[in-house]
Amino acid sequence: MQSPKPMSRRPWLAVALVVVSGLAYAQQPQAGAPPPTATTPEVVFVPPKDPPLPLLWQVSDADNTVYLLGSFHLLKPDDYPLSSDVNGAFADAEAVVFEMPPEEMNSPQLPVQMMQAAVRTDGTGLDSELPPDTAARLRDWQSANSAALQASGMTPERMQMFEPWFVGLMISMTEMAKQGLDPKLGLDQHFIDAAGIAGKRTGGFETAAQQIAFLDGMDREEQLQFIDEALTQSTSDDLPTLHAYWRAGDADAIWDEMGADMRDRYPKLYRHINVERNDAWVPKIEQMLAEPGTDDTLVVVGALHLLGDDGVVEKLRAKGHAVERVCSGCVPPVPAGAVQEGR
Repeated sequence: MQSPKPMSRRPWLAVALVVVSGLAYAQQPQAGAPPPTATTPEVVFVPPKDPPLPLLWQVSDADNTVYLLGSFHLLKPDDYPLSSDVNGAFADAEAVVFEMPPEEMNSPQLPVQMMQAAVRTDGTGLDSELPPDTAARLRDWQSANSAALQASGMTPERMQMFEPWFVGLMISMTEMAKQGLDPKLGLDQHFIDAAGIAGKRTGGFETAAQQIAFLDGMDREEQLQFIDEALTQSTSDDLPTLHAYWRAGDADAIWDEMGADMRDRYPKLYRHINVERNDAWVPKIEQMLAEPGTDDTLVVVGALHLLGDDGVVEKLRAKGHAVERVCSGCVPPVPAGAVQEGR
């Protein structure tokens, strides 16, 4: 059955699907899919179940296969175990590639690098550039979350030292943690740990410096929009809805309600942190396919990077590669006019 559509749309949720888990971990308080074609058969998504249905594709040449897995960067304990499709792709792969190399993603220097990039350098405080309503909402949020902020060492006074993008990201991570989502349980971290145990090679598409630059490179308008949207998170049910879409493997819903909305409302931000990165990754994936030998690779990136016309899947198809969805739990569509069983 088709997943229900949310009543509201929050582009910050789309940002959460493209911001790497390493940045999410650094900010944790311390205490759409293409239309059906002949090569992309339509699927009907079943309700969320355990294990989650995967956002997983594979692209192959004569001797190599690259698996493309759409990650949710923060997950809950009951999101595990993963499906046999995902575990099979991991078992088949000799290497696992993430947005950022694991050694940088889990480096204790990453939070320091983020803070250094986010520190205000013009002598002003954060409130000086926030609209009065946004500043008032931030104070209310800080009061309601004083215990979590105290545990992280990020007092309201200290928060005034940073750029809006950094504060917006911290608000989002705090709210996600309150809802039981943990970057230590995210799909990226799960496979970093699994690759280490299995002795598989690992790598990343980008450096930590590049990841931080994508966020710090937001212009002022985008940063203010981001912090305003993040403050709305605590009073909306959009995050549980997005998490349910991911568990249901519902690429259409994620794209329609999050990706397309971000593209339409914030086109500069969408191109900056999504499209430009996808464009840089596609040649690297093609290189994996072209490598001599028969080594296969599992690529684990934020789910939104794989979806829509600007996603990695469609960009690979446009270059002539055959890309197939891997989802043994997805059922065929019911033909038009057919009577469904039990009705």
